[in-house]
Amino acid sequence: MFRISTIKTSAHTTMFDDFLMRAALGGVGVALAAGPLGCFVVWRRMAYFGDATAHAAILGVALSLALSLPVFVGALIIALIMAGLVLTLTGRGLTEDTLLGVLAHASLAFGLVAVSFVPSARLDLGAYLFGEILAVSKADLGVIWGGALLVIGLLIWRWQKLLSATLSPDLAWASGFNPDREKLVLTLALAIVVAVAIKVVGVLLISAMLIIPAAAARRFAPTPEIMAVLAAVIGGVSALGGLQAAFVFDTPAGPSMVVTAAVIFCFSLILGRKRD
Repeated sequence: MFRISTIKTSAHTTMFDDFLMRAALGGVGVALAAGPLGCFVVWRRMAYFGDATAHAAILGVALSLALSLPVFVGALIIALIMAGLVLTLTGRGLTEDTLLGVLAHASLAFGLVAVSFVPSARLDLGAYLFGEILAVSKADLGVIWGGALLVIGLLIWRWQKLLSATLSPDLAWASGFNPDREKLVLTLALAIVVAVAIKVVGVLLISAMLIIPAAAARRFAPTPEIMAVLAAVIGGVSALGGLQAAFVFDTPAGPSMVVTAAVIFCFSLILGRKRD
């Protein structure tokens, strides 16, 4: 796995600063989108749904490598297909958590097998599973921030309808809009976040960056809007703090970001108020 120590002794100071800056911008970009979206994941109890979508993205990686497409494109396509499949199959003789459990683990296994058929991907598999934020390029930053801004814009545009559909589907129907359509909007946003976050934290840790900052923010936020902002801030602090920890302790950057978020969550349990 790509660690900061591999560059400490081999890179010029200017290059060192550049790659750290790109890593920081990439982590913050993902956090700004994942934090507010993670609030809806927490409110709707969609954590397993996020896992299934994220794990399926490894199939998108295999598709991208096989067809020489950008990883973002393949991951987005497969994430959308998986999300649509879950929405279609839910309620057809299986409980949602059972269906999501089957799809999450099966899609990850299929993806790992598929990637093994692409010889050039064998050495890079860990980067797709746990992220390779220290190797974020300028082009990657464009994809990450473009996707993040798209998700933020989508959430702002549909905020009130998404919130109403989340709090009370019956109220949403009474207000004249379909709550299922709003769930599709969340599905699209989730697929975009999964696709742009692969480079930063990998498919195995994406759900953590969705759920943990939002769960920590929930302990302090009196309103949904404040919770969304706090989740983005906590995600950003986790990204920057994780990078700092990776530099100091020579640990993998992606997992270090999640550990930082988990530490913040532990403090929120002690200092924050319980909210149902």
